[in-house]
Amino acid sequence: MKSLVVFLLFVVLVTSTAAQQPQTPPKKMSRIGYLSAVSATADKPRIEAFRRALRDLGYIEGQHVAIEYRYEPADFDRLTQMAAELVALKIDVLVTVTTNAAQAAQKVTRSLPIVFMGITDPVTAGLADSLAHPGRNATGVTNMAAILTGKRLELLKEAVAKISRVAVLWDPKGPGSIPQWNESQQPARDLGLQLYSMQVSTADAYEPAFKEAVKAGNQAVWVTLNPLANSNQKRIADLAMSHRLPSICAREDYADNGCLMAYGPGYAEEGRNGARYVDKILRGAKPAEIPVEQPMKFDLIINLKTAKQIALTIPPNVLARADKVIK
Repeated sequence: MKSLVVFLLFVVLVTSTAAQQPQTPPKKMSRIGYLSAVSATADKPRIEAFRRALRDLGYIEGQHVAIEYRYEPADFDRLTQMAAELVALKIDVLVTVTTNAAQAAQKVTRSLPIVFMGITDPVTAGLADSLAHPGRNATGVTNMAAILTGKRLELLKEAVAKISRVAVLWDPKGPGSIPQWNESQQPARDLGLQLYSMQVSTADAYEPAFKEAVKAGNQAVWVTLNPLANSNQKRIADLAMSHRLPSICAREDYADNGCLMAYGPGYAEEGRNGARYVDKILRGAKPAEIPVEQPMKFDLIINLKTAKQIALTIPPNVLARADKVIK
């Protein structure tokens, strides 16, 4: 019996070690297109994680893979043109960031494998038949932005107990932003919060939108994930601070740029997962048969510098739950 246990432990150890070792990449040089509806600067943490994960999987740029990058944070028509440019380069797989980019890619090709990241709801967006069985030429990872709206509003209410009116900053032209606004309604009612629709689709509209939100009596702001907001994080955070509005956002980089609180999965994890999907496809897997993954880990980040700026004291019980505190 003892020898059997030792043998089984040995098998588990060998299997685990082998699984961690990078496999030999396909012999031919693979070409990857990377299409992002986020600026290169805002997308940097995800790109770095994506490239690092590819290296960990055994892919050396210039030897096993070549990556072509395109960025367009504002113009959907231009995004579609860029998708067409990448497809014309005879790439093997097209990586897309945000719902806008994935939809632009599917307008151009229904056959080339697409790996999406930064997607709120791939089924509602028409990118997959279901999470378990995508059934089309696209698969990847979702950020669960709509599903987590209730938790973000709950955290905001815990941090600022007296608030009753919250402005929701969303972009009606951003397909990933719409479900976040919609999914905010019921949790807000459950929490006794009244939501204010703060619609912004151009960067120059942020300042007047904040003025109107304050004039309407809002006491805090919840910033939905969308390409426009992704590329204007500091501007949004500065406007919230200047109007003394506590803010909650969906990702760590927003808090790094001045948002009071952030709750959700990180860029880095998403980049690593995206690389895994690319690896599977380059080895012959079909996107239609690879289930869409949802993140398993969510971090709470609190920016105490911002709290100080707006003269807000974060309750100790909320602060104690933070995974990261910016001082």
